[in-house]
Amino acid sequence: METDFCGYDMLAAKLSSLVSGERNPLPNLSNAAALLRYSLTDISWAGFYISDAAAGELILGPFQGKPACIRIKYGRGVCGTAAAYNKAVRVDNVHEFEGHIACDAESNSEIVLPLHGAGGNVVGVLDIDSTKFSRFSEDDERGLLEFAAVLESACDWGMIS
Repeated sequence: METDFCGYDMLAAKLSSLVSGERNPLPNLSNAAALLRYSLTDISWAGFYISDAAAGELILGPFQGKPACIRIKYGRGVCGTAAAYNKAVRVDNVHEFEGHIACDAESNSEIVLPLHGAGGNVVGVLDIDSTKFSRFSEDDERGLLEFAAVLESACDWGMIS
């Protein structure tokens, strides 16, 4: 797959342009997933899970890639762990991650970052998978945190809760 990656600063700038003037998370997350999927190399899945805090779970949101798990309990798998502990989780080999949820058996590494709404509460997670082992570095994590920050401030998260 051809990519258009020119650095995380530029990726965040492209996202800022895409979401400018739009507060609804649904189209913003949809465009963000497509931007990630077609900009980063060695990516098999890029998308979002939205928090349903009352149910204690994440619900599948906009994504690019193969069909995915619809609901993930807080604390389960990489996504649920990132949401439950409100921290980025980078996994070099998902097959060694206790409780990994194998939505796609071809996935080998993963990075998940929480998304925050007003007051710092977790409103969802950004999830990116790769078929390549150890695909995600500290630089990727820093760049994706910047990317996520654009979404956090651009969206009115109450529109989807």
